Amino acid sequence: MPDSPASGVQLEKRSRTEHAIERVPTGIAAFVGRTLKGPVNQPLVVRSFGEFQQHFGGLWQPSTLAYAVEQFFENGGREAYIVRVVNGARPPTLNLPAYAGALQLIAVNPGSREYLRASVDYDGISVAEPERFNLVVQRVRAAGSELVEDQEIYRRVSVTRESGRFVSDMLLKSRLVRVRGTPPAERPQRCAGAPGGVAVGYTLSNPDGDDGAPLTDYDIIGSAAARGGLFALEGIPRFNLLCIPPLERDHDVGLSTLLVAARICRERQALLLVDPPASWGSARAALDGLRVWPFRSDCAVMYYPRVQAFDRLRGRVETFGSCGAAAGMIARSDDTWPVWAAAETEEAVLRPGLRPAVAVADADRVRLAQAGVNTLLAVRGGSRTGVSPRTLGAGGGTAADWKYLSARRLALFVAASIEQGTRWVLLEHNARETWRRAQAQVGSFLGELAAQGAFPGANAEDNHFVICDERVNTPVTLAEGKFNLLFGFATSKPGAFDTWLVTHRAGLSRVRPVSVNRWEVASSILRG
Repeated sequence: MPDSPASGVQLEKRSRTEHAIERVPTGIAAFVGRTLKGPVNQPLVVRSFGEFQQHFGGLWQPSTLAYAVEQFFENGGREAYIVRVVNGARPPTLNLPAYAGALQLIAVNPGSREYLRASVDYDGISVAEPERFNLVVQRVRAAGSELVEDQEIYRRVSVTRESGRFVSDMLLKSRLVRVRGTPPAERPQRCAGAPGGVAVGYTLSNPDGDDGAPLTDYDIIGSAAARGGLFALEGIPRFNLLCIPPLERDHDVGLSTLLVAARICRERQALLLVDPPASWGSARAALDGLRVWPFRSDCAVMYYPRVQAFDRLRGRVETFGSCGAAAGMIARSDDTWPVWAAAETEEAVLRPGLRPAVAVADADRVRLAQAGVNTLLAVRGGSRTGVSPRTLGAGGGTAADWKYLSARRLALFVAASIEQGTRWVLLEHNARETWRRAQAQVGSFLGELAAQGAFPGANAEDNHFVICDERVNTPVTLAEGKFNLLFGFATSKPGAFDTWLVTHRAGLSRVRPVSVNRWEVASSILRG
């Protein structure tokens, strides 16, 4: 039972019997930036760098994203969504000659490496249907290659609009091409056989595709109406880590992009991984830069310094942003430790093949952490400095608990799991019995986490609570079609709760942090 596509909410009809809340997966990264080829503004999941190469073309010198994705998988990442963004890129065209004019096709995906070919035949079409033809469109690995990456077959299409299989309409669902302009009055000619006696020949796309210019912050941010750029992330069911690599190797992402990305992460219970600026060439430069650093957010994290790796295209060691490697490291730790312990258990150690671009002394590690910046290591340190990983909220006005990465990730994990796990209430009558069942379900989930050591405090009343009754579901709330559930849990000390409010209504589900007195819930929410 799908809901509004803009909401990202999907409902599944379940049994009325009680069911446990499923834990949302962690360590899923999303990358937004420039690639060599692939769909534009359409998130596509890849689970290896080989899959990235297949869909997006692999390493490309102008693409900082490609290197970040490679380092994500090299450093332990397992699943990533890729959003390709372009700036003025053009798709190639393809002309299929007819006796009068030509059927012109244009590729769906832009770029100079989108290699297409098409074939026309009349097999199975009678002489009484002179307007019909069969069309085969293929994407190949390279110009002149016989290695087919994708293929579409359209049988008995027509150049006549009233035919019911008008070629322009049929290709609207194509992943490869669209009809450009108006089709000719006559069907395209049958493709001649290829050399060597091959019966079927192909017409190749024209070399007029263009990769466009380097990206700007405007391109990365994109359009909410068109769901482009960062707003294409709405099409992803769930991600936990967002990486926006530098616009170019020596061009940092701008403040406007960071602000929009942090807001999206806050709405999606995710963390933004921010690359340290290229100008921070030493620990001292980083500490000086942080004094005037304009971006602070408890939904963002930074690992310093940038990383060095062998660039296979340039044949030498180069320096890259750290976001991809750091995201892989976080995802790797989630495979071994629960989300509330992973950040505290493992030091930020890079795998072989990657190394920090700058050496950082232990004393500077402590100073950077106090300012909200974590330090990457090439090998595990012999002496422990007692530095807990921080968010970029440290050093600002962020709540004390959310300055620490483990506490922040725990809060996001719990909030996302409960919001997703209680969507079933939209299929039920919004009344006391549904409230009771939802409260029991969430209480069981939080109790299970508490038993596993996620929250401090030995007693349930000290480490979590759930409220779902008339205090949060008032007559006004019910009249608006809303279901509310309030819950809280301790992340640092018993009785000190992070409190969240889940709201479900038709077409929209959300969870947000609130500041309330649990014993005066109704008045607190009204004030907030």
